[in-house]
Amino acid sequence: MPVNLPANVSAELLDGNVVKVKGPLGEMSQKVDADIKVTIEGNQINFARPTDQPRHRSMHGLYRALVHNMVVGVSQGFETKQEFVGVGYRVEAAGQMVTMSLGYSHSIQLLLPAEVKAETPQVKKGENPVLILKSCDKQLVGQVAAKIRSFRKPEPYKGKGIKFAGEQLRRKAGKTASAK
Repeated sequence: MPVNLPANVSAELLDGNVVKVKGPLGEMSQKVDADIKVTIEGNQINFARPTDQPRHRSMHGLYRALVHNMVVGVSQGFETKQEFVGVGYRVEAAGQMVTMSLGYSHSIQLLLPAEVKAETPQVKKGENPVLILKSCDKQLVGQVAAKIRSFRKPEPYKGKGIKFAGEQLRRKAGKTASAK
């Protein structure tokens, strides 16, 4: 299945099987395995494998998906939303520094990579604070979001912690007092 290029995105094939994609949100490059043949024809990037061996099939799908994510990233970008659920849980983004209060005795500060932008929209009273991460690199924004979530994973009894927006948590019933 070819990767279609939008009108505002250009792609080129460099030496050593490197695909470089440039768009309005930035530029990215990906080295493709030597066995996979990459061709750029018009506004499509095509991938071909030499045989149907399991290794070639998996590399074919992997590099096609990586290049597709690059094209979507430089044209539209990726974003993740995280909710901070808990009494006193707060998050604040100032430039590349994210400061979080997560119920510990100290606040946690995280310096984001230059490619990731963070914003914390104003929330109404009674709503949970939200952190929005945006980037053209899908892998990087997911890795940063996972790092932030690791500071306080959601717990199954009250649901307190950092969760992705729209995520369904598996809840457990707590202890109940025995009737004597």
